[in-house]
Amino acid sequence: MSRVRTVLGDVAPGELGVCDAHDHLFLSSPKFRGQELEDAAAARAELMAFRAAGGAAVVQWTPYGMGRRAADLPVLSRATGVTLVCATGLHQAVHYAPELLDALHGRLAEVFVSELTDGIGTTGVRAGLIKVAGGFHAVDAHARWTMTAAAEAHHATGAPIAVHLELGTGALDVLDLLCGELGVPGDRVILGHLNRSPDPVTQREAAGAGCWLAFDGPSRAQHATDWRMPQSVRDLAEAGFGDRLLLGGDTVLAGARSVDGGPGMPYLLRRVRPRLVAELGAELVDRILSEHPGRAFGAEWG
Repeated sequence: MSRVRTVLGDVAPGELGVCDAHDHLFLSSPKFRGQELEDAAAARAELMAFRAAGGAAVVQWTPYGMGRRAADLPVLSRATGVTLVCATGLHQAVHYAPELLDALHGRLAEVFVSELTDGIGTTGVRAGLIKVAGGFHAVDAHARWTMTAAAEAHHATGAPIAVHLELGTGALDVLDLLCGELGVPGDRVILGHLNRSPDPVTQREAAGAGCWLAFDGPSRAQHATDWRMPQSVRDLAEAGFGDRLLLGGDTVLAGARSVDGGPGMPYLLRRVRPRLVAELGAELVDRILSEHPGRAFGAEWG
């Protein structure tokens, strides 16, 4: 039976409720110095704001070595009533010190499996997905290493694999590797940031492979992608791929939180949802927010 692995234990997919399928409560990286998500009080306030807007669950894609603060997540989940899912995995090399990456060579899949099954460090929190990342219009050597380990961990556990597509590019190369060469079923792969490169041909081909398409934003750079997104989602639905869609907020920097003056997690429900309802109708949008995340992130855990 499929279950979603949350920070408070496994739950049935239908128990998630309205879900932000890609976001971050905590995140730190050498690339984002001075804008790290490190404030637990701000994370709690953001979750409360999301809850007040009608949200019930958040999937945090922050992977290994990027300040996940896994020990804080059960506390936040209980305090706010918002279900949380935590990630293992590894982002692009730019987000890590070289010595950390060197220490993981030869044991990356082992780390992923351990965090999915035994828990993250001594926290007792088990990860519920594997987050990896592609390169710009390519699968570079680092991405091939991390995706190979992710596929091995998937085959050992059943865990879904969520992929950061750099500026929304490289989706088909990622699928050639994960689903073709490495044998991961399409419906176990979630492609993030497809809205950042609104290519309808690529989006339809990716959906045709059976994977999940995550439209997560709003964009921090190319704002044309924001007004194109509803049309892209409608086109996919009209092409028969309405059952492959996910929505997320992807709050990466501290200034993007709603409690710090940015759009934050509530934006997904306050602004994105009504715009999509106008394009798709309430029934499909409700399924994208409430039904699809449970299917995408559920697994028959091995």
